[in-house]
Amino acid sequence: MNKPTIIFDMDGTLLDLAYDDFIWNTLLPIRYAEIHQCTLEESKKVLFTFYQEHNHTLNWYSSKFWTSKVGIDVLNMQLEYKHKVSLRKGCLELLKFLKNNNYNIWLATNADKAGLSFKLQEMNLASYFDVIVSSEEIGHAKEFIEFWQILQQKHPFDPKNCYFIDDTEKVLNGAKKFGIEHLISIQQPSSDTAPRLTFSYPMLETLTDLISYLKHTEEPKKYA
Repeated sequence: MNKPTIIFDMDGTLLDLAYDDFIWNTLLPIRYAEIHQCTLEESKKVLFTFYQEHNHTLNWYSSKFWTSKVGIDVLNMQLEYKHKVSLRKGCLELLKFLKNNNYNIWLATNADKAGLSFKLQEMNLASYFDVIVSSEEIGHAKEFIEFWQILQQKHPFDPKNCYFIDDTEKVLNGAKKFGIEHLISIQQPSSDTAPRLTFSYPMLETLTDLISYLKHTEEPKKYA
């Protein structure tokens, strides 16, 4: 029997979302207030309005877009603090297990290509993946079925023999609409926020919990 394809999100799934929370909710408001000579409160209000306007669009994930929108080199700002990027607990252990057991391991992220590149380099993760895709390359965010349709055209896979792990409900909803069979989320995407108590999809407390999840669901298929 063919091993399933395991598709991971990056930020909030394999990587601690605390880094992105710091960049967008703490550092950028400070920089914006300095550049535009307004109060921090005014800065946060303006940025929050921008965030609401572009949430779940390709622009939301684009360093180039935000640089032009806010007048600050957002990519350089991220690179300045790249040392804060960190793996979620169990990340390497899980990826090594999957690699050693010949699973197809993919990375599908909404991060733009520049953000994807420096995070993979900083965490030395690229070698674990058979396929690495950014929504910038696809032309649609993962929230939309078009992302999955184009991904399947570029890299054929069976959605019925696939696990997708992501921390965002709207993204998981898009994958569900496309027909991916096994959808799993993350209980605590950011170490700076409390774990979720409830969610619309099964949640992993630590990434290595996926190992027992796979054994529980895949082993019976061998004997079916």
